[in-house]
Amino acid sequence: MDYIGNQYNHLEKDLYKAPTVFSSGSTSLDTANDKESVVSDCESGVSGPCFDQPSLCNNGLIQLCSGDKAHDLITRRFLSNLGSMAVHIKDLTIQKNCFAGVTWQARLQSFQIFNKAMEKKCGGGGDANVKYAWCATTRDEVCKIVEHGFGHCGLPKNSGLYGHGIYLSPDDSPMESVKNAVADKNGVRYLMLCRVILGKAELVQPGSKQCHPSSDEFDSGVDDLSSPKKYVVWSTHLNTHILPEFIVSFRATSSLKGFLGMQDRLKMPTSPWISFPALISALSKYLPPTAMNLISKYYRDHKDKKISRHELIQLVRQFAGDKLLIAVIKSSRTKQYRHK
Repeated sequence: MDYIGNQYNHLEKDLYKAPTVFSSGSTSLDTANDKESVVSDCESGVSGPCFDQPSLCNNGLIQLCSGDKAHDLITRRFLSNLGSMAVHIKDLTIQKNCFAGVTWQARLQSFQIFNKAMEKKCGGGGDANVKYAWCATTRDEVCKIVEHGFGHCGLPKNSGLYGHGIYLSPDDSPMESVKNAVADKNGVRYLMLCRVILGKAELVQPGSKQCHPSSDEFDSGVDDLSSPKKYVVWSTHLNTHILPEFIVSFRATSSLKGFLGMQDRLKMPTSPWISFPALISALSKYLPPTAMNLISKYYRDHKDKKISRHELIQLVRQFAGDKLLIAVIKSSRTKQYRHK
């Protein structure tokens, strides 16, 4: 199966091979050829410089070092797909989930079983559409997921714009997840690199309340069928269709913080820049009525304390986009200045 794309060479394809459990008592993750696998335990101890971030958690995570094939491949892919923003990433650390313990071995086997089932559903030896994808998370959520698996109390935060589930971004679009990664008290941000069974994806419209596929024909959701920026794995499939394999953590320089901090600056819609009712009025000149109706609904939900201010802003950003929001805010400030 081609999980990532034809652009990978043989070494890179090794990293994305499906894991194989050799016995029910096994506590390590190997592929069919453990001598060549870049995620096998024998490779993960390759010596090299490691950035010593504060201990994340000790439940089956092993830190990979520079010189390890998996570490170098993920680093190269991550930074290259960030483009010009890559220079602002520092103290990059990668940890591997070793699927230690009976429970994680059971989850690993479950993932493999559902992978095979999806292949059959897609026509015998069909394509289960397994991808690698990024998921924004936090330090605390990583520890909960590594210890207990995915659950409603430990999900990475999302705006809920595309229904109830976990939102992931494609392997070649890490910035979508980087923007949603919240720094901890030490300024460290966390992403999970997960293997995801997508099967047949359906288009999910903004404002959807879905929590499962709309019919037996579909298995997951996307925000765009031709060029998705979001994969949606429904809440019914959390621990069967997502396998968190690597934890990537990093700090951002002040320049990238400025970019990422846009979401924090937009958390204050009633600031002197522009009031939220004024923002809605301004956006109505550019967005279709259906989008504005949903934005107005979410604003009412915020006033009724059904959603937080941060969730409200995330929803507005999904509809309007940061470029339009910045332009509207700047225009408002200019008008305010002229009237002084």
